[in-house]
Amino acid sequence: MASPAVAAAAVRFCRGSGRALPLLSSRHKRFMSPLQRRAYVVTTTRNDAKFKLDEKTAHSSLDLFKRDTGVIYRVLGLDPSQVQNNPERFRDWAVVFGDEKIRSGRHYWEVTVKKSHEFRIGVAEALMSRDECVGTNSSSWVYGYAQRKWFAMLNNKTVPVTLVGKPDRVGVLLDYEGGVLALVDVEKGSIIHSIRAKFQGDICPAFGLWDGEIVTHSGLEEPAGLK
Repeated sequence: MASPAVAAAAVRFCRGSGRALPLLSSRHKRFMSPLQRRAYVVTTTRNDAKFKLDEKTAHSSLDLFKRDTGVIYRVLGLDPSQVQNNPERFRDWAVVFGDEKIRSGRHYWEVTVKKSHEFRIGVAEALMSRDECVGTNSSSWVYGYAQRKWFAMLNNKTVPVTLVGKPDRVGVLLDYEGGVLALVDVEKGSIIHSIRAKFQGDICPAFGLWDGEIVTHSGLEEPAGLK
């Protein structure tokens, strides 16, 4: 396991550039998670997925609160050697997954972001490598906020998202069969930006955090204006 100093440096590197460390491609380092075989991780085929954040996946710099619906970033975090070692945990990146795997349907949730100035929110394949950061590969689709700007991110490429200011809370719409992940204006009940994708297998809500805290609100009904 990497030393605390190395782990902290890796987190800062991801925070500053959004780039993954030089690694073998996911084709050669395919992550096979025990989550697939564990009954207490729910796989949903219905709409309005309800989830909590999965502590087993959380990087050592992240603390969960509000009954595992919120996450806060700690600059120093825990010594990685003091965190339970398991293959589901992100080791180098300040990332955490939701505890529900989705394989069909339309789902909507919201995220309170007013206390963070650097984060990523979206979805990722449940089997995504824990050696990579959300947004830096073809297994994750996210919206990010950094340096007072919004962007969409996939495969380490960013696309600016026009959004005036920074709302306290934003929505996320996932249409699995339709191949859409959208960022939603909660107050207007309208889509700000959408990412087209081809989802395959189980995917999970995914979050990266490098400042402050965010809180998730799941199991919500999709706003009428989005249907």
